[in-house]
Amino acid sequence: MKLVTVSHRFQVVIPRPIREAMGLRSGEKAQVFAYRGRIEIIPVRTLRKLRGFLKGMNTIVARDSDRV
Repeated sequence: MKLVTVSHRFQVVIPRPIREAMGLRSGEKAQVFAYRGRIEIIPVRTLRKLRGFLKGMNTIVARDSDRV
């Protein structure tokens, strides 16, 4: 876990290892919101960048015998 400091202008710097792991670039957009007492930062991705990110996901769903 990395420690960051909130500046007097309420800015934070995302540490380099996290930026690199998430593939963040300067100027990209992110959503920021409060959730259960913490701050969440979610990068906004285009549909083109999201293509294939679920590849290999198990799509088999157990169904009741009366369902198709």
